Amino acid sequence: MRGLLVVFFLAVSCLQVPAQIHQGQTLVTASLVANTTAIVPGKPFQVGLLLKMAPTWHTYWQYGGDAGFPTTLDWALPPGFAAGPIEWPLPERLKEPGDIEVYAYGDETMLLVTIVPPASLTEKSVTLRAKSSWLVCAEICIPGKADLELTLPVAASAEPANQELFAKYRAQLPSAEPPPYKLAWTQGKDGLGLEISGLPASLPVDVFPIPAAGQQVQHPNTTVTGSGSAVVAIPGVSSIQGVLVVGSGPDRRGWMISSSDTVEATATPISQAAAISGSGAAPKGPDSATFPFWKALLFGFLGGMILNLMPCVLPVISLKIFGFIRQAGEHPAKIFRHGLAFAAGIFAWFLGLGALIVALQAAGNHVTWAFQFQNPWFNFFTACIVFVFALNLFGVFEIILPGQASNALAEASSGSGYAGSFFQGVFATLLATPCTAPFLGPALGFALSQSAVVIFAMFASVSLGMAAPYLLLSAQPGWMKVLPRPGAWMERLKQFMGFPLIATLIWLLSVIGGQKGLGGVIWTLSFLVCLGLACWIYGSFCGPLTKPAGRFLAILAALAIIAFGAWQFVALAFVQSQPPTAMAEAPAGKDGIDWVPFSQKALDDLRAKGTPVFVDFTADWCISCKFNERTAINVPAVRQLLRDRSIVAMKADWTNANPEITTALQAFGRAGVPFYVFYPANHAEPITLPELLTQQIVLDALSK
Repeated sequence: MRGLLVVFFLAVSCLQVPAQIHQGQTLVTASLVANTTAIVPGKPFQVGLLLKMAPTWHTYWQYGGDAGFPTTLDWALPPGFAAGPIEWPLPERLKEPGDIEVYAYGDETMLLVTIVPPASLTEKSVTLRAKSSWLVCAEICIPGKADLELTLPVAASAEPANQELFAKYRAQLPSAEPPPYKLAWTQGKDGLGLEISGLPASLPVDVFPIPAAGQQVQHPNTTVTGSGSAVVAIPGVSSIQGVLVVGSGPDRRGWMISSSDTVEATATPISQAAAISGSGAAPKGPDSATFPFWKALLFGFLGGMILNLMPCVLPVISLKIFGFIRQAGEHPAKIFRHGLAFAAGIFAWFLGLGALIVALQAAGNHVTWAFQFQNPWFNFFTACIVFVFALNLFGVFEIILPGQASNALAEASSGSGYAGSFFQGVFATLLATPCTAPFLGPALGFALSQSAVVIFAMFASVSLGMAAPYLLLSAQPGWMKVLPRPGAWMERLKQFMGFPLIATLIWLLSVIGGQKGLGGVIWTLSFLVCLGLACWIYGSFCGPLTKPAGRFLAILAALAIIAFGAWQFVALAFVQSQPPTAMAEAPAGKDGIDWVPFSQKALDDLRAKGTPVFVDFTADWCISCKFNERTAINVPAVRQLLRDRSIVAMKADWTNANPEITTALQAFGRAGVPFYVFYPANHAEPITLPELLTQQIVLDALSK
């Protein structure tokens, strides 16, 4: 939550101080402060993001440890200004519930950034703007955001400002100079060892790792081995950068260190006194440096095209193919307009979804691809739409417009047909969002962590990819000569195509069952009976030959039945349905896999023991997930390999919103399911599998 709590002007600066408030308590207050009274053209100065946290709450360092993500600062500077990277003060190592270790800031911290102004400025004052986001945690974690401003006058000279504050936090920055101690790195079979000698007596020593992109790091464990010396064990890695910290309280000092400086190979394992302490976090997701924007757009376009082949979308694709058959004998320009209308529906849904995601993120929520399917109400209303679509195809009812409207639409070259193509495009994308096609996962994982402009550009790229085949086919109507000519057989084909929609309805009911239990399925079906009866009444008694009074009574009866069903089966029954109490597990033994429910602590404990783990990120509403499970995972050869190699199979069920699973996905730069990770034995680097699996892909990965 954002609010401007204090606005003040101190002769030379204007600060807007937003505060994050939760249940009446101010958790984080953010502000920008400068170390100068004025901006001198061409002379660099520093700005600090000052964060003040409520007691017992903390934000995170540039590497959060087992959980959390770092504070971000996105600048919107005037032309000619440049901002350097964030300089991070030394963090604290904190223990959170569940034996989770994090690197964080409590009470107060200030992140420093150097700003370089242009050599020439004509303005009398300059306003620096930035957007900041953070995660603040205690027993629970809550994301926060703030829009910040700092206004400074422009002058030929300036005096220092906020000297005591900046001196305090500059002293906490790690030095780039070599530490005044002797460091000796060794490489053992368990990971890296660091011997430190020449230390001041009785001062605590710690190492905070800074993993490279995609690197998994376990917590360094420090053991004092004698007067003035210590050994640090960093398991599971062959190289590392980090910060060596010596001392405590305000006298702590830090130095940047890297194992690439001097590493000696050794055949002996790291000493037992320096054994593993906890497990590292998963790799971080792709950023703009490792995943360029053009590559994300290309992946989004390719992923959008592949969505047309996913089982989630096939029922609606069959409808569109039926439409092309029906239009095959019509004017080419009209066919192309239908293609444009279908593409417009695709764009409307995806860009609307992007706008909703941007709005929710601006409100401080974590949202991901297909997040709407985690809401049982969304699935309930989608099931109703699918059911009504199917009844329409079966011929239970047809939309009959009044005479004047019908004439107007006929004069507009069958505009109702264009509306139908538009809503078919919307419907196709609605059913496409549970799927994460190849290429789409990394692209969306990148986009959802970026600015609103990038999110909209990514969704537009996905839309273009999904719409491209239809635009191409409608623009080349000559290709439709291979399709059969329209005729009476089309009515039978239309009715037949209602059955794929019934199959889709069964899938949605299975999703609702996972979210609301058996009661949720029963009450949904009860309401669908009422909805079906209302559609039948409309189709039977609201035809063009029915008198106005009879049509009015029929519509009134249909609405009354829908209202009764909504009250009796939805408001009173569906709302009260409860989700299943525990995850249904496949039976152990030769007929199934003995799945273990996902938790970060359980995964960390298994990894700390060197146990191989296969994690299946899945959801009941993800048809691709179910397809992979039936054809490539829960098959005899894979089950046998899991048993032979004592691989723990862990299921991360994302059917309902689960922040822990969301965080785990985002750590790998993914925004949706399916997603698969294999952690080999003995702390080896994790292996990610593609979204679409074959049995051989799984066997090859598990054999490594």
